[in-house]
Amino acid sequence: MAKVVVYSKVPCPYCVHAKRFLTEKGVAFEEIDLTGKPDEIQAIKEKTGWMTVPIILINDQLIGGYNDLKDLDAEGKLDQLLNT
Repeated sequence: MAKVVVYSKVPCPYCVHAKRFLTEKGVAFEEIDLTGKPDEIQAIKEKTGWMTVPIILINDQLIGGYNDLKDLDAEGKLDQLLNT
């Protein structure tokens, strides 16, 4: 199974949706809570090039945010990524 990491913060409704979506699919993931950690937020933004949370990585590959995750699933590509 792939390694899934979700960078999130509170408040963030898209973070909640992404975590709920992954949980409902039965996908184990690591959550890294960036609430109140502006230096860490800036560092992960610079590393990934993604400017909003959630920041979702599968096997260290940037997926994007919640909508990107849902789009991959709708296209039938998410399960393939998760099973690598």
